[in-house]
Amino acid sequence: MTRSLKWFAVLTTIGMLFILIGGALVTKTESGMGCGRSWPLCNGELIPTNITVELVIELAHRVVSGAVGFMVLILSFWAWKSIGHIRETKFLALLSFSFLVLQGLIGAAAVLWGQSDFVLAVHFGISLISFAAVFLLTLLIFEVDKKFEAEKLVIDGRMRKHIIGVTIYSFIVVYTGALVRHVNASLVCRDWPLCVNADPNIPISFHEWVQMGHRFAAGIIFIWIGYITYLAIVHYKHQKVVYWGWIVSFILVTLQVIAGALVVLSLQNLYIALAHAFFVSCLFGVLSYFILLTSRSRKNELLLQQSKSVGEPINIPPLTVRTTD
Repeated sequence: MTRSLKWFAVLTTIGMLFILIGGALVTKTESGMGCGRSWPLCNGELIPTNITVELVIELAHRVVSGAVGFMVLILSFWAWKSIGHIRETKFLALLSFSFLVLQGLIGAAAVLWGQSDFVLAVHFGISLISFAAVFLLTLLIFEVDKKFEAEKLVIDGRMRKHIIGVTIYSFIVVYTGALVRHVNASLVCRDWPLCVNADPNIPISFHEWVQMGHRFAAGIIFIWIGYITYLAIVHYKHQKVVYWGWIVSFILVTLQVIAGALVVLSLQNLYIALAHAFFVSCLFGVLSYFILLTSRSRKNELLLQQSKSVGEPINIPPLTVRTTD
């Protein structure tokens, strides 16, 4: 695999993280209308004259999103040509670019016509899917050089169900967190983990229910990933990708919970809030990789069953790369 493609894939993945964090920054600073009801221009101008902090944040987010969008398009085409014979490549290439375009269209629609908070909360989730697709493309590019063995994994049925379930559920947690931001419910409960604004310490308003609903959802995913990590440590020591992958996942979900608590206790410190978005983005990327491994595992399991039925060993084909230079 050419070194230039690897570097470009890494830079594109980092660029997608900047889009995610930039979107969170726009929401946290209430800069969504920094350029007024104008898109793609800013206040109807190519080069704005009346500069404000909100304008700079919104315009910077648009510029970064546009530049990284071109990078994703180039990476998708480059990966398609180089490792398109690997079955996941074409799907991920289409997914990464199409969802990035969809994310941009929703953002533009919010500026031009406005959207409800419930629709805007989907915006972060769509960007997250695009990031995960780019992240997986990058891992595929590195996999073909045998940087880590992951193509011969066999994951049992119980672990597969947990992986699929917790990944789908993580998207629900992400949505509730985005909804907290968009309805300005971050500080409606000034205590953590309970909301003691009212007696008898239960939510009574819509904003309190949104905030506490997100905390409850985050608590469940923390316990769930902790349990899966325990299973990985006990049963998957011989499969290092699964073993270390779940340890990393548990570290990320722990950091996410801590950051969420500190957002409240620090009265919404901006840097902690952005760290909160960063941790959940990384966690979703790792969980998405487990989904890819689960898909491969099912194929490998069928090959092993076929091997037992015919009484002859069947080698699981490794990933290969086509040289384009």
